[in-house]
Amino acid sequence: MTPLAMASPRRFRGGRWIGPVALAAALAAASVGAAQADAPPAALSEPALHSPKALNAATLAVTRAGARLVAVGERGTVLLSDDAGATWRQAKVPVQATLTTVRFVDAKKGWAAGHLGVILSSDDGGESWTLQLDGLKAAQAIAAAATGQDERAQKAARRIVEEGPDKPFFDLEFVDAQRGYAVGAYSLAFETRDGGKRWTPLALPNPKNLHLYGVRVAGGHAFIAGEQGLLLKSNDSGDGFTVLASPYKGSFFGLLATRSGALIAYGLRGNALRSADQGASWDKLETGVTVSMSAAALLDGDALALLSQSGEVLLSRDDGKSFKKLPRTAEPVPAAGLAQADGQLVLASLRGTRRQPAP
Repeated sequence: MTPLAMASPRRFRGGRWIGPVALAAALAAASVGAAQADAPPAALSEPALHSPKALNAATLAVTRAGARLVAVGERGTVLLSDDAGATWRQAKVPVQATLTTVRFVDAKKGWAAGHLGVILSSDDGGESWTLQLDGLKAAQAIAAAATGQDERAQKAARRIVEEGPDKPFFDLEFVDAQRGYAVGAYSLAFETRDGGKRWTPLALPNPKNLHLYGVRVAGGHAFIAGEQGLLLKSNDSGDGFTVLASPYKGSFFGLLATRSGALIAYGLRGNALRSADQGASWDKLETGVTVSMSAAALLDGDALALLSQSGEVLLSRDDGKSFKKLPRTAEPVPAAGLAQADGQLVLASLRGTRRQPAP
């Protein structure tokens, strides 16, 4: 299976591939959960292989852990850079499942998640990782939570257990070192209040089991974005979610919380929306891009950026009210992650990580 096939489900019609090709952001087809459904048990029980080829493996997300950069990707690859992405080395990872997202709350404490329901944690800046949750344990937790509910809920829970660890997580968010969220395919959603020692399933108003692609906390509220314009908000620190009215019915592939507390939802065909009132209303942003938006990041100073699946970087210096495309200075490889360090933008892509000068 090629890296693209692992990370980006596609459909074949009329002799050509169609559908989105962004790495983590475009996991929108129904086949996404089955991308590794036939993966061997070794993917959960054997460590990621150390190889020089890992430095050029497909990476799906990149973030900062203090001054360090941490990138994650296919077959359990985690890469570390202490020189702004100029050079990388491979970390120790206990699984071979593809990782789609990574978050750190400080220079030492972080989490990564991805295929097969995997959630990993690190206490040493990404040098080593511990498995906190996998798809088998996640299914069991969902089944236990369905006990005492109606027959429909219990039937759905039994089906999840029967399907095994086939559902990936797409995004993580941590309020601090204790409180965090993980969301993924087919309404897969968990929270922790003890740093990941225990992950518990979230009950969401998502009867169609739409894929959940982004989760962020802004202004004391948790927000989730997903397929078909799905936007959810928690008014009580994650204890309950309600559906927000959405002005866009296409898929949202992620959320960005700005430093002011505004929220940006981005997704298909270059669409991006901004809310300055905790999701009560949304303004459409003019991106000038027609391909899907796949990632977003806060940059140094007051800047923030959106990244398209064709590798275009859109910069904002007014809290996300407007964006300007930067001149492309590197090969336009579809990218899925964006971070900044030491004057460089660092992009995660099919061909490993790449750098370009930061604005």
